[in-house]
Amino acid sequence: MLPTPSTSHVPYERVYEPAEDSFLFLDTLSSGSETAFLQKRFSKQSPTLTSTQSSSPFVVELGTGSGVVLSFLHAHAASILGRQDIITTGVDVNRFACKATVETVRAAEQEQDARALSHGFYLGNILGDLTGFIKLGQVDLLIFNPPYVPTSELPRLPDEEAKITTAYERDSHLLSLSYAGGMDGMETTTRLLQSLPEILNSSRGCAYILLCAQNKPEEVKKQIKSWGSKWAVDTVGGTGKRGGWEKLQILRIWRTQ
Repeated sequence: MLPTPSTSHVPYERVYEPAEDSFLFLDTLSSGSETAFLQKRFSKQSPTLTSTQSSSPFVVELGTGSGVVLSFLHAHAASILGRQDIITTGVDVNRFACKATVETVRAAEQEQDARALSHGFYLGNILGDLTGFIKLGQVDLLIFNPPYVPTSELPRLPDEEAKITTAYERDSHLLSLSYAGGMDGMETTTRLLQSLPEILNSSRGCAYILLCAQNKPEEVKKQIKSWGSKWAVDTVGGTGKRGGWEKLQILRIWRTQ
């Protein structure tokens, strides 16, 4: 079992604390079925890769929060993707989350170094909204744990906080950015899905996106299948049948050709 990166340094009053959805991502990405898929897709030894495709995979997580998922992939790239020469970066609208992710990745690197184990090359975190700062067609592996809770409206982005005056209100607002998803909890995820075909690498790009039951995942899968035969989607992780409304699942979306 791969160790979970430490997030003890994260200011949880301002940054989303790792919870069931975060750990579902760790379990899914390190599962036997997904490591087999990813290693076949990205390993240098894969007979299906051309010399161009064997270049270092570019891994991006949107909405890094504490950085636990990105640092997990970054630290355990050899076990998960079959190679350690991955290039990683994160994106978040919360500047405190960006700072926390930098620290989480560095702590994970130090732990790997102490054990004489490899890790990826981390470019840093981008303070921004979704993929606006990412070059088109360059992302090989995209991870997104979106704000998926249905809410009456989306919270304003941090640069629109002029009317927020108290520290408590500012901190509460920053946390709301991590969970409030608007109508059906899908407003932010829908924007990402619309840009996904342009963002992912044209030959080997794939994405893992988390949804809850209220996000209508079967409708999302139908939408992706409507993109055409070059695309595939499957449910590869979930919390299973359990009480409560927040039943979670992770979709893998990938180019088939």
